[in-house]
Amino acid sequence: MATTRAVSGDTRFFRFTQIELPWAVGPPDGRYLLRADGEPPEAPPAHVLVIATLGAPERRRLARKKRQAEPQPEPELVTTGRATVIDVGEAFASEAQAHAWLRNAGEDDFADGLAVLNRALHAFRLVTADPYLTPVGRHQALVARVGYGAGEQVADGLWTHANELAHSRGRQRRATVLQPQARLAAALNGRERSLASQELTLRARLDLDHGRDREATLQVLVALDAAIAELTLDPAADALGDRLEELRGRRDITAVAAQEALAGPLTPARLEEVVFTLQRIEAIFRARAVANA
Repeated sequence: MATTRAVSGDTRFFRFTQIELPWAVGPPDGRYLLRADGEPPEAPPAHVLVIATLGAPERRRLARKKRQAEPQPEPELVTTGRATVIDVGEAFASEAQAHAWLRNAGEDDFADGLAVLNRALHAFRLVTADPYLTPVGRHQALVARVGYGAGEQVADGLWTHANELAHSRGRQRRATVLQPQARLAAALNGRERSLASQELTLRARLDLDHGRDREATLQVLVALDAAIAELTLDPAADALGDRLEELRGRRDITAVAAQEALAGPLTPARLEEVVFTLQRIEAIFRARAVANA
């Protein structure tokens, strides 16, 4: 547990999550107000996002546009960034209440803050029209913190009390079981063909995991059509016969969901169908990997 300076007894305390990254976060340094998703502009803010750039290397001024590279160059210094997500929807009634919350705070609380940050990064991606801006994953954090502090403390990246979270990868993921290093080598040397539907499926999963249900639904339909077309001609098609028929059977219901997504938010039942379809597409790619092993 980390601690900063003490504050007066009548101070209001707010919970926060904080992440430090081995690159500049993206948006310009500053404070940003975020309302809850879907709330009108006149609604009170739910979060304050504080962006700060740390450890930025001094820009070298070179007289020439080009210079000779050293045979064994020293590693370049890198910029690091910090994002603090402050929950301003409801302050703690007392520091004792805040301290009681922190005793049980952990990865779930950090995940909530990371979701808010990624929502802001997605908005920045759209307003800058920069397709290379991507969400931040938990595994990319140099430091992950949850804690609480007074308003001006947390707005400056400080706190009264905070916990640093140690990231554990947990159980071995399915992707690890399927030997990604060997499959990467096969993809790079042409023994395993990469499919457009694989990329489309990943984009759908990314949208779904970040709450962009309408975008995910449209991506799922395109990924489904591409997967059916590509896998029908794939060398592993015979081993995927039943799974391919299952995907074909889900085409109509996915098309209906996509039409609804064009008009507005999906109903929970319709979204559940989309999620299931995406899971079945992901499953057939795992089966293809096993068949090609």
